Formats: sequence, C-alpha cells, structure tokens
Amino acid sequence: VSVAFPIQMIVMSFSQMLGIGGASIISRSLGAKDIKKAEKTVGNVFSLVFILSGLITILGVIYIEPLLKIFGATEDIMNHAIDYSSVILWGTILFSFAMASGAIIRAEGNARIAMNTMLISAGMNIILDPILIFDTIPILNIPGLNMGTKGAALATVLAQATTVVYLIFYFIKGKAIIRLKIKNLILEAKLIMEVISIGFSSFTRSVAGSLVTIVINNSLAIYGGSLSMAVYGVLHKLIMFTLMPMMGIVQGLQPIIGFNFGAGKLERVKEALKVGIKIATVFSTTGFLILMFFTNTMISIFNSDPELIQMGSHALRVVVLILPLVGFQVVGSGYFQAVGKATPALFLSMSRQLLLLIPLILILPKFFGLEGIWAAYPLADFLSVVITFFVLTRDMKTLDKSIVLRQNYNEV
Repeated sequence: VSVAFPIQMIVMSFSQMLGIGGASIISRSLGAKDIKKAEKTVGNVFSLVFILSGLITILGVIYIEPLLKIFGATEDIMNHAIDYSSVILWGTILFSFAMASGAIIRAEGNARIAMNTMLISAGMNIILDPILIFDTIPILNIPGLNMGTKGAALATVLAQATTVVYLIFYFIKGKAIIRLKIKNLILEAKLIMEVISIGFSSFTRSVAGSLVTIVINNSLAIYGGSLSMAVYGVLHKLIMFTLMPMMGIVQGLQPIIGFNFGAGKLERVKEALKVGIKIATVFSTTGFLILMFFTNTMISIFNSDPELIQMGSHALRVVVLILPLVGFQVVGSGYFQAVGKATPALFLSMSRQLLLLIPLILILPKFFGLEGIWAAYPLADFLSVVITFFVLTRDMKTLDKSIVLRQNYNEV
C-alpha cells in the first residue's frame, strides 16, 4: 500500500489542481452574478477530470510494474503491489470526480454537502475493509471475502463509487446552485488555461510533498539510518494532523474571499482574510503547544520503542519550533488562489518545500549531520513566513487603494 501511494498522490494532485482552480473561478463568478461562466467552468472541470483520469488509468495499467519498481517495490511485494494498484487505477475516475466535486460544492458555499461526501467515503471504507480483506471479520467472527490486498483497494474504490452516486444525485436533482449542462462539457481553451494556472499551485504543493519525502528519506538513510527514517514517519503523521485543520480553514475561506472579491466587496475580502489568519494561528499555536509539551505521549501513540521515542521527542521539538507562524503562511498562500492571482499563489506554494526545504535538507546535514535535517524544517518555515508576509503586505496595499477608489467613486 505504501509503495502504491505515489499513484494516489498523482491522482490527488491533478484532482486538486482542477477542483481548486475551478472553484476559484466559480466563487468569483457567483460573486459577480455571472452564473453562465460558473456553469461553464463546472462543465469544463468535469470534462478535464474524465480526460485526465482516463489517461492516468490507461498509462498506469500499461506501465504498472515499471512504475512500482520506481516507487520502491521489491520482488517479494510486487504481486501484492500490483493487486492493489491495478484496482486503484481503475477507480481513478471516481476518486478524481469526488475530489473535484468537493471543491466545486464548497465554491457554491455548501460546505455541509462537501463534508458529507468525505464522511460517506471514509465510513464506507471502514465498513468494507474488514469484509473484503479478511477470511474472518475481526470482533464479529463471521466469514469475510478473504481478498487480501486486492480487497483493501476494492474497498477504497467502492467507497468512492458510493460518494460519486451521492454527488450525481446532488447535481442532477437540482440541489446545486450551479446546473450541470451537457453543452458546458465542451472544452474552452481560455477557461482551461485559467483553471490550470490558478490550480497549479495546489498541484505543485502535492508534488513537492512527494519530492520532500524522497529527498529526506535518502538523506536520513545516509545521516541517521533506519531508526531516523522510522522517526520521520511518525513526525510526518503528527505534523499532518496539525496542518489539516489549517487547510480546512483555507478551504472554507476561499469561497468567501472569492465570492466577495468577484462582487467587488473588497472590505469583506480583507475582513475575511484577517479572520482566517487569526483562526489558523489559533490552530497552529494549539498544535505547537500539544506537540511541544506532550511530545513523548504523542510519539508513543505510533511506536513504543524507547530509543525511537527519545530520538523522536528531540526531533519533534526542533521541527515544530516555528509552527505557531505556519497558519499565517498557509492562509496567505490560499488567499491568492481565491482571488485568482496565479503567479503569487504558485510562488508561495513553491517557496517552503521546493525553494527552501529541499535545498536546506541537502545542505545543512553536510555541516550538522542528522541535526541539520531536523533544523531544515523550522528554518524553511521561518523564511517562507517572511516571504509570505512581504508578498501579502504588498497586495494588501493595492487592495487598500482599490477600496479607497471605490469609496470615492460611490461618493461621487
């Protein structure tokens, strides 16, 4: 499953690019009362989802074994990896459609429905996993289908299929603000480029995350060995748990900012941004305090090895040093996507991982060994926060000028 995960990351990267790029256009179009453009965007996003999903599925199935070897599959697990990946690949269209639809529904302002899609998928997956994987379902002690690894993949695909049925019902039954019309499925080059340019920063962020994992695993193998790699696996999960609420704030904030920006209500754009930064900072600070003062407890959730807990506790305290400021960086980057400013959005999404973290991981260990790898995280976080501050401050000055001009115009 771990070896096959990069395939799912690739699918997720493309889906986020289309979903978030389209959502930005949709929310701004709704704010400007341009329903026609919003509906055209939905149609084009879904067409792109089908096309890209088809290409990923076909190429993935054809080259599945070479891909898995690149991702680290050894001979003893290759058959299991193929069993899992082949099923996952055939479910690509379901996964992509669900992710892109979630972003579009949030752009409409219907966050509850978007949340339901995630809960349905997760709930079905949890129910189906033991039924399809084991010969005897744990706790219940009743027969299962004993499909093993392939069953785990099938559970994921069937869970996504259930979500897709729910989404299709949502769109067809007219519960959506935006209507899905056949004519809007015809691709429009200008609109496609706008979707991709805005969403590309999300794509870059996902790809960068995979590259960071590859670079840090290789560096840890040289400077720290297998124990440090196990420590990183635990740290990565803990950090993701602290980042997820902040990403949730951004997802909830983007439709609000986009709608008000499209409606010309720039004061509300600025107000929403301030509120978003405050809430994200509360989450990031809370996460920092938990991880800093309950370090051993948090690590022991994943592993009880005393040596791993000792190394992990020290590493975690170093890695999260700048965490209270990260909420600001995450919201700042999301703001530019919401208002459709592709260039700063892409630059800020690249700054932390591609431009800062990866070079620091490669350079610092040459001087400080394993400590340099852990220190790369807070240093990259601090520098990316500084960069975001200057880019966002500059844009706020432009926004303030626009607000003054609108006020003067209204007075006249």
